[in-house]
Order: sequence, then C-alpha cells, then structure tokens
Amino acid sequence: MKKTTSRSMFPAACALALAAIVLAAGCQANGDPRLRASSREDKAGWIHVRLAGSPAEIGFQHGWHLAAEIDDLLQTFAFYLKEATKRDWAFYRAEAERMFWPKLDPEYQEEIAGIADGLKARLAGKAWDKYDITALNGWIEIAWYYVPYLEAKAKAAPGAGKAPGYCSAFIATGSYTADGKIVMGHNSWVEYIIGERWNVILDITPSHGYRILMDALPGYIHSGDDFVINGAGIVYTETTISQFKSFDEGGVPEFVRARKAAQYANSIDEFIAIMTAGGNGAYANDWLVGDIRTSEIAKLELGLKNHPSWRTNDGYFIGSNFASDPKLIAEETMFDAKDASQSVFVRKARWEKLMEEYRGKIDAVTGKNFEEDHLDASSGKPAANANVLCGHVDSDPKGVPEFAWAPNFPGGSVQGKVTTASLAKDMKMWARMGHPCGEDFLAAPFFARHPEYKWQEKFLKDMKANPWALFEGKK
Repeated sequence: MKKTTSRSMFPAACALALAAIVLAAGCQANGDPRLRASSREDKAGWIHVRLAGSPAEIGFQHGWHLAAEIDDLLQTFAFYLKEATKRDWAFYRAEAERMFWPKLDPEYQEEIAGIADGLKARLAGKAWDKYDITALNGWIEIAWYYVPYLEAKAKAAPGAGKAPGYCSAFIATGSYTADGKIVMGHNSWVEYIIGERWNVILDITPSHGYRILMDALPGYIHSGDDFVINGAGIVYTETTISQFKSFDEGGVPEFVRARKAAQYANSIDEFIAIMTAGGNGAYANDWLVGDIRTSEIAKLELGLKNHPSWRTNDGYFIGSNFASDPKLIAEETMFDAKDASQSVFVRKARWEKLMEEYRGKIDAVTGKNFEEDHLDASSGKPAANANVLCGHVDSDPKGVPEFAWAPNFPGGSVQGKVTTASLAKDMKMWARMGHPCGEDFLAAPFFARHPEYKWQEKFLKDMKANPWALFEGKK
C-alpha cells in the first residue's frame, strides 16, 4: 500500500506528515537488526505499526517508526499541560521518575527505555529520555488525579474531583447481538489538541505473553483510551468515572496494569486480578471486558478502594462516564448522581435505548452506527453537542461542567473503534480517525468564533474525519 499521511493542509501538519514519510523511507535503508520484525503503514488517518521481539526491541522499533509523532506529542504536552494544570513539563518528568518509574516491571522499563533509544537514534539532537516517555504514558494520571490530590492536600481539604469523563462505549453478548457472540465499540472523548494525535494502531507480538492489537498515542506502551484485543481472546475497553477524587502515591500506575492485562490476561478473572492489584486510584474507569471463547462479558468499576464488578452471558454493559456503585460514588467521587441533566446521564439514556431497540441485531455495522450517533436523548432531536454519543463540545454553549470543560471547549469524540468475536478471533478491528460521524473539525473557523481558545493555536490544528478502515494483526 502506498504510504500516505492524513492531516490537514496547514504548514505545520504538512511538515509533520513529510517527516513521517522521510522517517519511513529511512527505515528501509537502515540495517539495524532490531527493526527487522517491524513495519509502519499509514492508512485512513491512522499509523499502523507492527512491533515484535524483546521489550527493548519492541521499544526501539516503536521509537524509530514513530519518532516524529512522539517528538510532536511531547512538545504538545509540554505546551498544553503547563497552561491546563499550571505545572511545567519538568514537573511531569520529575514526578514520573519519582513516583512511576520504580513501580514499572523490568520489561516495561526496558520497553520505555527502548522507545527513547529509538527516538534519539532517529532524531539526532533530541534530548527526550525514558522519564519523558514515562511521563507521556502517565500524563492523565498526573494531570487529572495527582495534581488535584496535591492541591487538596495543600489546602487540607477534600479531593477536588477534577477527573474528566472521557469516552462512550458498549459491550454486548447473547440475545442482544446478531450472532449471540460479543460485539464491542468505543469512541474516545478527549481534548482535540491531544485527540487529533491519538491515531496509532499498535500490533505487538512480545517475546512473552499474548499478542496485542490496540489503538494508542505515539509513545504509549498501553492503549490509554482503551480499546484492546489480545491473542488469548480477551477484549476490553473503558470509560472514565467522572469527578473521581481518590489517589495513592504509593500505588502502581494504571497504565502499567492496563498493559499487563493486555499482555497476560487469559480470562476475565485474570483481567480483574491484574487491574485491581495495588492500584493508585488514577484514571479510575468502568472497564468493559469480554472473553470471546465463552461469550461472557463483565463490567469492573475500578476505584482505589472499591472494585465492584458485574458479569453476564446474556446482556450488555455501557459506559458514558457514570459510576454505578453507590458506595464508590459516595466514598471516592464528587459526582452528583441525582443530576439527570448531565451529559453522562443523557448519553446513558441513549445507550439504553439503543441496546433495547437493536436487541438481537447488534453487529459491527450497528456498532459503527452507535459510535456515530447524534441524537440528544434530553430533547429527542439530532444535535451536535455534549449530550450525544459522538460528542462535539466545541459546539455546545454549556460545555461539560462535570468534566470542568468550559462552554465550547475544543474537545469531544476524536475517533471510534468496533470489533466482534469473529473479528477479534483473527485480531481485527474497525477504526475511524476523527469524529466518527464524519464531520471535520476546522481550527481557523473555530478560533474565529471562540478567540478565548486561540492560545491553543500553536498545536491545535484541523482534525479531519476519515472513513472506517479494517485493521488486523500480522499473520
């Protein structure tokens, strides 16, 4: 397939795209044996990267093939997080070194160090190192859980509950699906400045554990938003618990547990055991997980202290950033579970309606349609706002207060994914980069309408919608 890029026609984006092409071409001429089992393909707005080998080899391949994108992402985070959290990148790097690095399994330390090595080998003169890559992997945990924890600690006050709600997702099985087997779908909600860069499909064949197919940010060892298939037949995704406030500095980072579950979980029980072992409370999510061999699905509501779970072979679980367990809500969030006007509950109502309306018909096609959905359940009418599954907060004058997103905040759905048991068996999934509904986000007109966000102009560019594309793990 011809190698192409898919970003906007703005000069900075074109420069990044050109750099990616140059890097890909350079790889062909490089004789480094660490690259032999790897490849990169640009397709429908995604970068499909195949990695294989030891942790250090996988890391080096990752850093090499995605060097330009990792460099761009690190610069974006250094810029954006300083404004959003009032902490500079030196803070993120130092806390990642102190708090996260010692808790990483040796294989993940090797993989992260390998990413830094591949990046430096490709981009001479860049000073990024393993602690920068660790901070990149854990930025959500530091920005939206650790920083509010520090602020609350300094004021001797309860936690601030600033954790935003990311994503809309479902998993269904039994009488709800067309073939009685698992169907899973997810669209990622995040700030556009970050989400337009969430365009990597990683196919990893590690020397130990199961093969993994997942979407990711450049430089990630995990999925992060999350949408994962592993070679044992385990599939999982998640949506964030809004306004979660618990955090433990001594706990194991979420991104490490999520990667370990992707690589080593052979059952739903093993997935739950890995995710609940010594957690730090950060990136608290409702995890939707399934086993395609048994058609069983489960929901794990993962707090710091509370880990309720539900399981079934005939039903569905949905996620739109609401918590279900009253004890977890009361003890670990600042979430108002009685306010039905919130985006999380309007989307929950829409999910419930769709699940029942399409009972017995849910498959890959309907899954894609769900991720593209634009019906506002609070009005019963089509809309482009924060109340629809394919979120467009940039068009919503109320913003999303429960996420601490101001009116017309440039955030919402940035991509979608769907898989089925039959697809997952062959390590395949459908993915669409950009708004799943197919609408483009154009930066210049947005800044003209909302100059209050013009400070993001240096890194927030157009986010073009691409068609759905099928991705599969290497045979």
